[in-house]
Amino acid sequence: MKALDRKLLRNLWQMRGQAIAIAAVMGCGVAAFVMALSTLRSLESTRAAYYERYRFADVFAHVKRAPRSLQPRMEAIRGVDRVHPRIVADATLDIAGMTEPAIARLISVPDHDVPPLCTLHLRLGRMPEPGRNNEVLAGEAFATAQGLKLGDEVHAVINGRKQPLTVVGIALSPEYIFSIREGDILPDDKHFGVFWMCETELEAAYDMDGAWNDVLFKLSPDASLPAVMAAVDELLERYGGLGCYEAADQISNRYISSEIQQLEKMSILAPSIFLSVAAFLLNVVMSRVISTQREEIAALKAFGYTKWEVGGHFLKLVLMVTTVGVTGGVLLGIWLGNGMTQMYTKFYHFPHFTFVFDPRVIGWALLISGAAAIAGTVGAVYQAIRLPPAEAMRPEPPARYKKTLLERIGLQRLFSPTARIVLRNLERRIGKAAMSCTGIALAVSVLILGNFTEDAINYMIDIDFRLARRQDMTVTLIEPRSTRALTELAHLPGVERVDAFRQTFVRFRNQQHWKRALLLGLPDDIELFKVVGTDRRDTILPDQGVMLSRKLAEMLDVKPGELVTAEVLEGKRPTLRIPVTGLVEDLSGVWGYMRISELNRLLEEGTIVSGAYLAVDTKYKPVTYAQLKNTPQVASVTIREAMVESFRNTVAENLMRIKTMNVIFAVIIAFGVVYNTARISLAERSRELATLRVIGFTRAEISTVLLGELATLTIVAIPLGLLIGTGMSAAVAAQLDTDMFRVPFVISLSTYSFAVLVVLVASVVSSLLVRRRLDELDLIAVLKTRE
Repeated sequence: MKALDRKLLRNLWQMRGQAIAIAAVMGCGVAAFVMALSTLRSLESTRAAYYERYRFADVFAHVKRAPRSLQPRMEAIRGVDRVHPRIVADATLDIAGMTEPAIARLISVPDHDVPPLCTLHLRLGRMPEPGRNNEVLAGEAFATAQGLKLGDEVHAVINGRKQPLTVVGIALSPEYIFSIREGDILPDDKHFGVFWMCETELEAAYDMDGAWNDVLFKLSPDASLPAVMAAVDELLERYGGLGCYEAADQISNRYISSEIQQLEKMSILAPSIFLSVAAFLLNVVMSRVISTQREEIAALKAFGYTKWEVGGHFLKLVLMVTTVGVTGGVLLGIWLGNGMTQMYTKFYHFPHFTFVFDPRVIGWALLISGAAAIAGTVGAVYQAIRLPPAEAMRPEPPARYKKTLLERIGLQRLFSPTARIVLRNLERRIGKAAMSCTGIALAVSVLILGNFTEDAINYMIDIDFRLARRQDMTVTLIEPRSTRALTELAHLPGVERVDAFRQTFVRFRNQQHWKRALLLGLPDDIELFKVVGTDRRDTILPDQGVMLSRKLAEMLDVKPGELVTAEVLEGKRPTLRIPVTGLVEDLSGVWGYMRISELNRLLEEGTIVSGAYLAVDTKYKPVTYAQLKNTPQVASVTIREAMVESFRNTVAENLMRIKTMNVIFAVIIAFGVVYNTARISLAERSRELATLRVIGFTRAEISTVLLGELATLTIVAIPLGLLIGTGMSAAVAAQLDTDMFRVPFVISLSTYSFAVLVVLVASVVSSLLVRRRLDELDLIAVLKTRE
């Protein structure tokens, strides 16, 4: 072993505590990177393979009713490779042991074949057989939530008639990886399920003999998607087409794409923060090591070692610490990534979802962490390279002493001698104090960043499910009806209030930008549903014009005061030019809001409603549910409590797991930063402290000097860290701003308190560790220094 390598190992052993702390911080960054990137690759590859093997459609369209004879004309559209017309309808379910109603989405499958697009994966059982009435395949998500087994029966109100459905198989579809209805903001596997029935049976049930109301398209590789969609819309318009939409807008695929986007951002953001902190620590530690080894550097150069060999020696030390951190981080990241993959199996339903680890991730982790380490230490290593031997043999010039600010303004008498020593040292080494203070501030900021997602989730629940959605349930009708439907709902047992709404899908356009979204009309005196922004205030809808979700306005590049085009996708299908009167800072989905009277007027339909929000006396809810299950005109019933539970079990649980990992990483960083700061202070002040001991200071007094500096730095760093953490959290909230959900920028007092408490505890623990070293201080060895 070379002499320099033996010296390297001795140095590492002497600074083992600091090296472990730095490696731990770096390992956290690498683990976050490997976890996010591996989970991302697993999700992307699983989705791509599933879509390809089971022929996920490229374009989706729904109509009121169209003849089978239309299929050849759809197949003749340039760019269309395959067409699959089918019947899709929602029905109310009555399930034994469940008081509230559920919704079944019934989808037809060919009698003697498998669907040519969005092919089913049979998990259990068999396909429904023609001639055997009421046989269905149940979607796995709903079957799991309800505990359905082969042979079980559920009752459905199909086209006004209640009939039993027998489960003969459990299936998966690429169309419902995330089981959610169009227009909903959250999945609810307990109250919404997908079922597949034989085509002839659904035709008979809905009087659709020789007809269909839903169609899927697969395009050829050279197809123009906009051209195909325009041709499909033109062809289907006369049949009550609701406007086709591409796979990117299919709701299940949108949720998965949103998750992938978040993972992409997380794979960059969190590791960047952790590795930046690690690079900062390495810079501080290496600067200290080189400053304390001036004589050794001089001796090495005097014995013939080149400046490049000396520089390489210190870079080796950095890379060894980095290698340990990367190795531990990769192993931890693989374990966490596998755990994330297992968590996703609860939310996303694939035939096979396995953790995929790309070995190239290790290379990227080494490259990124190595670059961060070298960037953080190149300045310190450069000092070692350029230091002339003769200059290095001399001790560093003593610090230039002068009166401190406190002494110049006459306040020194207010402080004890020990306190004056602390303040003098901090002011005279303002640069080093600033760096130490910055390190502790970064620890505070990372703790805030790791914990703020919980605040955001609680705020989202409070805004969406307490202030905005005040109803007990939402009843949606099969077709828009006159306001007489409200009278029928108002006479249900226990119903205390009924508020109507009118909603319709529209295609908003502004120049080349467009987005398919719901336009919601609400009455003036509504109490059960409020349009509430992040400022927690109710939004008053204008007499005319439309208010848009802020995110929708961004996507359309439209501002208040401008006109937006709204192509209505139902009824008379008018194309409207509506002034945008304002924006709403809502937190989920993208919506257009206007007064119901104005929407009815624009649609030229009279007083028509799509459904109603209901407030129901708790003791009457079972009776109300029972009657709604058997009401033919009701398409769906959404329970607000179920929505909250669904939110907590999906979006919230996912974010909370990520939050837990970030908090654990942040705690490690906090301890690493504070401990390194304390150790560096001890190393730099050991001779001074020993001198104080020799001239009569007690151990307690010199401990007060050193730990007083750490306490002062911590107290100054905390406000700075709170400010930095707030800025980081704002940046993360901006990154998690999608058309599905907007994570609000909200930080609670408890989050700030938690960050401060952890850093204070880290300071106390680090102080105790350093205090033990002060007790072991060798006065004679420390004072053997050349003058």
